[in-house]
Amino acid sequence: MAGHDRVCVRQFRRGEIDHTITSTTMSTADPSPRIALVTGAGSGIGKGCATALLADGWHVVFTGRRIETLHAAIAAAGADAAARAVAIACDVTDDASVAALFEEVRKRFGRLDLLFNNAGVSLPSKTPDEVGAAAWRSAVDTNLSGAFYCLAEAFKLMRSQSPQGGRIINNGSISAHAPRPGSIAYTATKHAISGLTRAASLDGRRYSIAVGQIDIGNVASDMTEKMVAGVPQADGSIRPEPRMEMAAVTDTFMAMVRLPPSANVLFMTVMATNMPFVGRG
Repeated sequence: MAGHDRVCVRQFRRGEIDHTITSTTMSTADPSPRIALVTGAGSGIGKGCATALLADGWHVVFTGRRIETLHAAIAAAGADAAARAVAIACDVTDDASVAALFEEVRKRFGRLDLLFNNAGVSLPSKTPDEVGAAAWRSAVDTNLSGAFYCLAEAFKLMRSQSPQGGRIINNGSISAHAPRPGSIAYTATKHAISGLTRAASLDGRRYSIAVGQIDIGNVASDMTEKMVAGVPQADGSIRPEPRMEMAAVTDTFMAMVRLPPSANVLFMTVMATNMPFVGRG
């Protein structure tokens, strides 16, 4: 990135894995910048929403496991927007890695106004007896524990900063309401995200922390190409499903972001108009 010096912020060992958090130095000339952090920002929905925040004038921390992917996502936003972006590699399944990420945000900016808790994984379609313990843990560690670690660190920073407060948006899913066949691990973790959202929204009241959830269905991306050919339905058939443009997701997300601190969308669902969700099964 032009005009930025790449620095190694922190390296530490946890278990058998070395985690290095890498970032880029940047100037915050804006006297009162709005600071956002987006997990899973290197691709898909995370990239789209992080880029939308940059376009709206935010300073955005792009985070994910692969620093090269994050730098590519920032570069794609354009030079003007990239001047307000920082890439920090982090493994959300590791609580120490997440703590180091938020400490770097605190040191660099002094505050955090928005967390988009977006990072997540899905598994191949399998019945419960076919899902091994390792695969189950992988889904829980990323989709649920990772979301909790980030939310908890955001709470810590938002309640201690001045002015106090901020906004947290959790990425749920249509699967937070109704499952697809063969998706027990993903569905269970996304149902759990709804509980995380409700509990955190209640706990955030006294600290002016607004917590909401965006539930997204069938956005056009590399991950949903298979839906064009056809995916399993509840009746056992294989049928193609409509998808919506990424702009529909980012526009909905930004509508939540732009609310005044006194207002909150607790749950928002955005999906392709003809997606088989209502009445699924």
